[in-house]
Amino acid sequence: KMVDPTLAEMGKNLNEAMKMLEDNQRKVEEENEKKYARKDIPGPLQGSGQDMVSILQLVQNLMHGEEEEETSQSYRLQNVGEQGHMALLGHSLAAYISVLDRERLRKLTTRILSDTTLWLCRLFRYENGSAYYHEDDREGLLKICRLVIHTRYEDYTLEGFNVLYTKQPVIYISSAARTGLGQALCNQLGLPLSCMCRVPCNTMFGSQHQMDVALLDRLIKDDVEFGKLPLLLVANAGTPGAGHTDKLGRLKELCEQYKMWLHVEGVNLATLALGYVSSSVLAATKCDSMTLTLGSWLGLPAVPAVTLYRHEDPSLSLAAGLTSSQPVEKLRALPLWLSLQYLGHDGIVERIKHASQLSQRLLENLKNLDFIKTSVEDELSSPVVVFKFFQEYSNRDQTSHAAQASTIQHPIISNERHIYDTFNQWLGEQLAQLVPASGVDVVELEDEGTCVRFSPLMTSAVLGTEIQDIDQLVDCLKMKIPVLTSTLQLREEFEQEVRRTVGLMYIEDLGWPGLGVVRYNYHSDGKNDDKQEKELEKINTELLKKLNELESDLAFSLGPEFGGQKNCVYIGMVTEDLDVSELVETIAATGREIEENSRLLENMTEVVRKGIQEAQLQLQKANEERLLEEGLLRQIPVVGSVLNWFSPFQASPKGRTFNLTAGSLESTESMYVSKAQGTSSSPPPTPTSSLAKQRLPGQKAFKRSLRSSDGFSETSSISHCDDLDKMDQRPPTLSPGQEQGPLEMEKAEEQKEVAQAKPDTEDIHSDKSPPDCTKVEDQASQR
Repeated sequence: KMVDPTLAEMGKNLNEAMKMLEDNQRKVEEENEKKYARKDIPGPLQGSGQDMVSILQLVQNLMHGEEEEETSQSYRLQNVGEQGHMALLGHSLAAYISVLDRERLRKLTTRILSDTTLWLCRLFRYENGSAYYHEDDREGLLKICRLVIHTRYEDYTLEGFNVLYTKQPVIYISSAARTGLGQALCNQLGLPLSCMCRVPCNTMFGSQHQMDVALLDRLIKDDVEFGKLPLLLVANAGTPGAGHTDKLGRLKELCEQYKMWLHVEGVNLATLALGYVSSSVLAATKCDSMTLTLGSWLGLPAVPAVTLYRHEDPSLSLAAGLTSSQPVEKLRALPLWLSLQYLGHDGIVERIKHASQLSQRLLENLKNLDFIKTSVEDELSSPVVVFKFFQEYSNRDQTSHAAQASTIQHPIISNERHIYDTFNQWLGEQLAQLVPASGVDVVELEDEGTCVRFSPLMTSAVLGTEIQDIDQLVDCLKMKIPVLTSTLQLREEFEQEVRRTVGLMYIEDLGWPGLGVVRYNYHSDGKNDDKQEKELEKINTELLKKLNELESDLAFSLGPEFGGQKNCVYIGMVTEDLDVSELVETIAATGREIEENSRLLENMTEVVRKGIQEAQLQLQKANEERLLEEGLLRQIPVVGSVLNWFSPFQASPKGRTFNLTAGSLESTESMYVSKAQGTSSSPPPTPTSSLAKQRLPGQKAFKRSLRSSDGFSETSSISHCDDLDKMDQRPPTLSPGQEQGPLEMEKAEEQKEVAQAKPDTEDIHSDKSPPDCTKVEDQASQR
């Protein structure tokens, strides 16, 4: 039974608050009212105060409002289950417990701290250890560094940095460690960056993500010879990028030799809780300290990270900040204390085991996929799976590559690496968008380049990843591989077609995940650079608009928001049935059409102005000639009217018309004679692609027909419709044993004569109804 009614009320209020905050379903009226609300602008504090329901409603709006307005599918929040509620309850209880009297608070915090430390040491096989609970996962390593400084420099408490000046300490970290870790330690410890030594990874033997032990030994010997003090070594049990584990056994021997402290961190430390642990990870139990991030491993929100360490002098631990005399500081372990009790030993092991099974399931499926290269430390059991799309030259055009390897080997390797990085970046983003529950992300590795990483120990408990999510991820990957291979194969063909086409310029952008980048060149006539740049932008923007209006599966865009080329058309991923020649021809023809229209509009104003001036001069000259023909008497008002009545003057009307197409003035005499100007020249037809007009019904643009795909190569620009016309004109084939008799020969000749006689019959019956089939047959029989 519940003794304290305050605790019961606290749990009830927490459940109601979490239920309200997790409820994302809101009424349409509320959304419409909040759509124009200015929630981001701070308002005055209300004098009368607000109730808890109103405050929680405000928090809910701030958490979910903006995302739901931007997109119908809000981003996936952390899967907060019952164990998560226990962790959140721990923060509320910590605030409540802190108001207890000092003696009762000391007993309670001591019990919580000792229980949690004992459970974690037994769970992760770390005997006789102490624990430090901290919010920032780097803070534990920082406290350990201070502890080692106090231990190795006996007079550090009295003399401070003067002791460090006489014998400079050195901290060794792997080059595969977290970015900025060494600089953060030096800044917090007040040490120069020269105290941080980055140890390279293996280059010849072993994993390329493991620390080079032999090189580390030489670095330590050199520092000792220069009078420096090797202080601490930070090793990885699961590097942040690839998830590989350093050779912890050999590193521990090296640290004992030089009296160094060995600290281990990494995601693979979670596997220490399983029944079977690899020997490389099991060696971490002999290290001097390790940092555990239980929040991500178990899906617990707002729980602290834990640093387990072994040290015999509690006074130095207190001086380094690993322990505290303040009971309130010990309450940091309360959320973790509640969550571990709720999950139990079996629940914790089951979550870590489930994450390992997910990575193994993905690894087994990736082995059966072509063009996928994996980078794992252990094929049998690897908590982190890193893979990338890669196509060998043997699968593409090995002959052409071998011919060029002697001259352009280095540029090809460099460009190929950049292209694959771009394609894998696109692949990782697509997989993360299509299967958000998988938790895959993109990682940059020094040797492999851009890869896709799946680390279920860090994401599965948070996102609730299941086996079906892995199967869906593999299915999406199978769909994307043909698109990647087709685009990679057609990039070179697209580049060659563009370079051969007049008016187009190929823009090499290795950072664009797609077929390529093309620009329509504007033929300037002595214009300045600014005007030419504006005209180029106008034409390519209109070209992009025209291409997007076509019925095709291609994605045309202006490129990335940052870092892309200006005034270009970017073409996205393509499939294998793309007709590259038709695509390039359509782009060139559309660009020429836009350029001609642009020039016509540009010259229209000047042509019209000059035409008007010329027309005014000619009309003025015509009026003077008319005055001379009529005579002076006809210009007098009264006399002219009487003279015109007795002897009318016949003058043909003479006007001027301006032909916009030809840009010239013409007389209107022919208009008064023929009542219409029907002989003017028609404007030239706009250039369009002949291949685009010959598509089959229902066939989208730039697609090769499936029926003719086997008859010609991928680079052929012959239309499928021409082949169909030729096939229709061929005589029907006969089955074996069947001969064409004289009757069939005669009928074929008659049909041929009828087809030749159709123009004559159509001219004869142009004003009548079309003749029926009997009349045509009678005419043919008479012939």
